[in-house]
Amino acid sequence: MTSAQISSAWEALESHNDQIVEVHMRDLFANDPNRFARFSAHLDDLLLDYSKNRVTEETLGLLMDLAATTGIEDWRRRMFAGDTINTSEDRAVLHAALRDPSGELTPSEASARAAGEIHRMRTLQTTIRNGGWTNIVHIGIGGSYLGPQMATAALAPYATGPHVHYVSNVDGTHLMELLAVFEPQTTFVIVASKTFTTDETMTNAKTAKAWLTSALGDQAVSQNFAAVTAERTAAEAFGILPGNVFEIWDWIGGRYSATSAIALPLALVIGMERFEDFLAGAHAMDAHFVAAPLQQNLPVILALIGVWNATFLGARSHAILPYGYRLRHLPRFLQQLEMESNGKNVTRNGVAVSGTTAPVIFGELGTDGQHTFYQLLHQGSDLVSCDFIAAAKSDNGLDNYHSKLLANFLAQSEALMLGRAAPTGEPHRNFPGNRPSNSIVVRRVNPRTLGMLVALYEHKVFVQGVIWGINSFDQWGVELGKEMSQRILPELTSVDTASGHDSSTNGLIDHLKRLREEDG
Repeated sequence: MTSAQISSAWEALESHNDQIVEVHMRDLFANDPNRFARFSAHLDDLLLDYSKNRVTEETLGLLMDLAATTGIEDWRRRMFAGDTINTSEDRAVLHAALRDPSGELTPSEASARAAGEIHRMRTLQTTIRNGGWTNIVHIGIGGSYLGPQMATAALAPYATGPHVHYVSNVDGTHLMELLAVFEPQTTFVIVASKTFTTDETMTNAKTAKAWLTSALGDQAVSQNFAAVTAERTAAEAFGILPGNVFEIWDWIGGRYSATSAIALPLALVIGMERFEDFLAGAHAMDAHFVAAPLQQNLPVILALIGVWNATFLGARSHAILPYGYRLRHLPRFLQQLEMESNGKNVTRNGVAVSGTTAPVIFGELGTDGQHTFYQLLHQGSDLVSCDFIAAAKSDNGLDNYHSKLLANFLAQSEALMLGRAAPTGEPHRNFPGNRPSNSIVVRRVNPRTLGMLVALYEHKVFVQGVIWGINSFDQWGVELGKEMSQRILPELTSVDTASGHDSSTNGLIDHLKRLREEDG
């Protein structure tokens, strides 16, 4: 489409926003008894209720026009075909191939390579389960651990294998606490780094290697280590057996790797059959995203509602609110997925964006959040949109607990929408309401529904990136600070006074050095 057509679609939404800004959702519900039915959609057991947003049929029609005008369907086709849509890094974007063993949706070469790694993971699973290992230490950072950590916690009821422990921080405290209580003979280490040079990951990996070899000898690296990387040669030079090096390719971004071999620890813990159910759930959402009309397409709807709230209504923060302990790591996983993907101020064409892009993503377990930051959601001066996420059935068998949990899940979205007028003379008790939220419900959290949820958000992020005109698949913003830290590192041990930085950084370097020297 031409830039004039795209601009016209934006202008129509801006004009519509002027008309709807004073409309209250409680009136929309009062005037439409069928609002829930008309503003919800589902795929299998996953329901998306978006009726508690400031949208009408006209709003959705204009948003769908915007999606069509910005070329969503063509960009979707290009992504699944393996075209180079990550232009700044000259890469394809094919995380959907990771869960497409038959090549139904993605290029056969990519899907076959992914299926080959799944077969090799099955072999290692047998070795681990028969080898007496009781603890797995997974070392990675960012996308190399957030996805599998989230999924391992979510699917804990399905665990049948060894315990897995995730280490990411270069602080060192976490790793040393683990190694202090583990037995080297029964500890298996997975190093997950696409480049096999990530500083935090390799620092921890070298510490784990030294710990194992000091107890078991040099052969411990070949017996007790695996790696997931795009740099096989570097992993083998580290001492890891070729058969224990699992591949990830440049067409898989770290934050899109939750269904790749990066999730090896998840597969070892829940078993390959259930891991493949996880992949099948993601594939089901992929197939829906490819085939469903835009008007019934869950990722498209979720993305468009997000654009409406963030760009037009001014909700510059978005809360992820899971009501279920197993999903406690989901907010952090989605925080990286959304903010690293769409936290951009330059378009694919290299010019400054004309409006806003991704909101700030934050979140917490639902009832915990109610006692920390929900005050701001209900009565704060900033508009915050929300995703409430819950399962109808719990895995713990405590129905009385789960009923209370679901009652809170339902009450919070209703209260944010309805609000409540304050008693006379008590303005501090006024709840304005009209605060937007989505509710996402599954029957229960299991491997398949979790896979669907992951893919739902992956494709939501992609659609929003297309609409905002940005590349959702690079992450140049993480580079500068990492580069500068390498320059600062030797200065922390130098006897010379710091120089070459701004006065604050110089002063902080010298102050830290002085404190460390005073404590010996």
